[in-house]
Amino acid sequence: MSKPSLAVFDLDYTLWPFWVDTHVDPPFKKSRTGEILDSSGRIIQLYPEVPDVLQHLHQNGIRIAAASRTGEVEGAEQLLRLFDLDRFFCQREIYPGSKVTHFRRIREGTGLPYDQMIFFDDEHWNIVEVGKLGVLCVAVSNGMTMKLLQKGLGEFARRSGAGGGALEQ
Repeated sequence: MSKPSLAVFDLDYTLWPFWVDTHVDPPFKKSRTGEILDSSGRIIQLYPEVPDVLQHLHQNGIRIAAASRTGEVEGAEQLLRLFDLDRFFCQREIYPGSKVTHFRRIREGTGLPYDQMIFFDDEHWNIVEVGKLGVLCVAVSNGMTMKLLQKGLGEFARRSGAGGGALEQ
């Protein structure tokens, strides 16, 4: 079964249920009980299956990268560290601007062609824009799940590197 060499994830509303630059208040910290809190004391959580999704990819030899358009770069990086997710990512492109720029830098950094990548994002225009590069794009509507990962990996295997496009959830 053909599998991608790289899985790329958006962060906001893909790995966690908020926009890091508007819905929560950095800086973040870990409480004595292990909960992640924003500066106003609100508990911050990932979508429940995200750690399992990333672990599954890692265990199956699929590299992982992040592509986020947020202006709250340090807050996003801090959350990845506090949730202990940063260990999974071989590359992080977190800054405002077009996802096409993010993907060009990911391609340069990894040396992988676009047709060996799969991308998960909640925003339709990112799916369309990145899909034109030849990346298989998967629309995330209610957070990242194992079921959605399996659906995307199945579609990648069916396409076997035949080109990009979008896969709607």
